[in-house]
Amino acid sequence: MSDVSTTNNDILELKRRLNVLEAEADIRRIQARYMFLCDTPCPEPVASDDERIEKILELYSEDAIWEGVGEYYKGQFGQAVGKAAIRKHFQAFWGQKKDPELLLNVHYLTSEQIHVNGDEADGQWVHCQPWIFGDGSSLLRSSRLNNLFRKVDGVWKISRTRTENVFVAPLTKGWANNVPTYSELMR
Repeated sequence: MSDVSTTNNDILELKRRLNVLEAEADIRRIQARYMFLCDTPCPEPVASDDERIEKILELYSEDAIWEGVGEYYKGQFGQAVGKAAIRKHFQAFWGQKKDPELLLNVHYLTSEQIHVNGDEADGQWVHCQPWIFGDGSSLLRSSRLNNLFRKVDGVWKISRTRTENVFVAPLTKGWANNVPTYSELMR
């Protein structure tokens, strides 16, 4: 049997690695929660769209940026800087009745990469989401996310959401059935 000794450097390295793992887990949860709250119908009970928006904004730093980039999303989404502007962005999406009405929108994340550097991090994902509308039309969207995160008062927050279109594809009417009008998941 060999004698195992732990040095201060070993302990510091273990702490650093543990901090990275905890940061990755926190960032993964924040990104998933953001997508969860953006689903339609919202799987978490909310009294109103305003309450949903405020729950989303809790995930962001005060100076955060939400932006669509690239030839398709730049014109469609633009850039919102700061929580007040991000709130307006979401109010434009949920704050008005749309015709046709959005019945279903579910976010799927894949191809995750998270890189932690102290109290800052970046994460990349590919995201895919089906949309089903009240008139029977449907489409499938895919985008790449390149987001930034920062610790604020010891809590990880989103400091930038950056999304770029990969494709938008119309789906055949009737491709999905049994579409729920509300979610019982968290009730």
